[in-house]
Amino acid sequence: MSEPKLSTEERILQAVKMTLASVIKDTATPHGMRHPLSDSTIEDLRQCLALISARERELAQEAGGVKEARPRYVDEPAKESVVRLHPRKPTEGK
Repeated sequence: MSEPKLSTEERILQAVKMTLASVIKDTATPHGMRHPLSDSTIEDLRQCLALISARERELAQEAGGVKEARPRYVDEPAKESVVRLHPRKPTEGK
């Protein structure tokens, strides 16, 4: 299966997201130690990643793609492939 061609904006968002994630990983400290980044910088990083994710969702919706894309395991069944062999019984008292 071939990857769909990404727009310039999508490539920029992906590159910025990966760079921010690398900065976060590279500056991670063991539990209990003071982080080298200030609290306001950490919050700014969170806000940037949230904005990037929101824009990626908007672009996916505009392109008619999946709204909530997430990684999947190779052996994980797709929701559409689940077949019920027995109908669900109605619950009593509800």
